[in-house]
Amino acid sequence: MLATAPLPSNFAVAYNETMARGWESKSIEAQIEATNSSPSTHKERSAPTAGQIQDQIRKANLQLSRSRILQQLQASSNERYSELLRRSLADLDGQLAAE
Repeated sequence: MLATAPLPSNFAVAYNETMARGWESKSIEAQIEATNSSPSTHKERSAPTAGQIQDQIRKANLQLSRSRILQQLQASSNERYSELLRRSLADLDGQLAAE
């Protein structure tokens, strides 16, 4: 059996640090390449137009009105008022279906 001289205690640490830096730089390089190659996906998704934003706001308002009317209908004890709320609810449902 060959006798080997013991390695200095800092040898393993120094070796691993250089290897870690090498792998780290490869990882960073891969991240940079991925970032540079993916802007096309960001360009395909454009910001919504003013008309689309208005449509989204209108739909959200209709849904909020519908939930408010449902709450009022559940709490109502007056039959005529409940009938008015049911007609309003049907109208809102029609508007939401048309969206």
